[in-house]
Amino acid sequence: MRLHDRYLFRELLTPLAGCLGGFLVFWVSFFFFTRLEDIRNAKLNTGDAIEFCAASLPEFFILVLPVLLLLALLYALTHHARHNEITALRAAGIGLWRLCAPYFTVGLLATGFYFALNEIAVPGGQRWSAEILTRHVHTSKDPKVKTLFTKVGFHNALTKRTWYMGEYNAETATMTSPDVRWILPDGTQRQLVAERAVCINQVWIFTNVQQFAQTGTRLVQLPMTNLLAMPQFQETPKQVKLEAKFSEANGLLASRSADVPLSDLWPYLRQNPDLTGKDAARLLTKFHARLAAPWTCLIVVLMAIPFGAQSGRRNLFFGVAGSIFICFGYFILQQVSLAFGMSGRVPGWIAAWLPNFIFAVVGIILTLRVR
Repeated sequence: MRLHDRYLFRELLTPLAGCLGGFLVFWVSFFFFTRLEDIRNAKLNTGDAIEFCAASLPEFFILVLPVLLLLALLYALTHHARHNEITALRAAGIGLWRLCAPYFTVGLLATGFYFALNEIAVPGGQRWSAEILTRHVHTSKDPKVKTLFTKVGFHNALTKRTWYMGEYNAETATMTSPDVRWILPDGTQRQLVAERAVCINQVWIFTNVQQFAQTGTRLVQLPMTNLLAMPQFQETPKQVKLEAKFSEANGLLASRSADVPLSDLWPYLRQNPDLTGKDAARLLTKFHARLAAPWTCLIVVLMAIPFGAQSGRRNLFFGVAGSIFICFGYFILQQVSLAFGMSGRVPGWIAAWLPNFIFAVVGIILTLRVR
């Protein structure tokens, strides 16, 4: 790393830390003001309230990280431009793209940090928050209740098996009133109806089992069995829980929320390759949107450079206002594009990546025109 790289990097960290501190103070005050009733109803003490605030921090960082990076970049770049530091560096033979290498490095690091927060810290923080709120007062929001799913049904397209169950307890890997239907390699149908099922050592064991086998065009009832192990059923408790989460009431609609990480979306899409219509459009759009969202940090760098690096003694707020206006347009386009993707009007990958592509191209063109 050259001397000017270290200098530019250091000069960026100062406004970045300042913006982060300011936003954090404002957010903590706003958080306790808006969540005071929840804290009171949950009977949290001072330590619990601070822990509750800490559990919500990942969502705060996800929300403000691109904005923090934008403001810090604009301040640093405009400061350098006003003091002709960028002009001097370019006169020394350093191109604008090379000069901005530290900023692109920060943008890439912020992209990785955003992705890790969104996929690991945010879902974990939401579970942590739910646990804190039910630490002293148990309500229906208790996370333990969410391990119990009722009236679950799903189809495994890979194994051609359809499962129905009255209730599934993900904590103990047990189900009541299971009804499993599948097709054998010879094309005949089978059905298994039981009173209860439990997974032990990755093998589903059914109790009080009634089986039906296809003979011709009819299903013939077979003798009843008290206990039946089905090692050929490859669905694991984790897969059943995943299917239960998406098949419960409004499950696919809930998949639009931020608490469904890629670790859940990707296995579900693999297990259900036959999804069609709005369900498929919604899930595919959500999947690609979670991949595209972290790259907003790099797009912010591309948008800040042409507005902050222009030579001349311009007012600091000119660059800030102009770049924020473009960022506002970016987020508007992002929401409109995602809405089209969710409704199935455009493919999910186009809806998720189109805003990034458009504004990356605009940022590159504007940067090339900087003198």
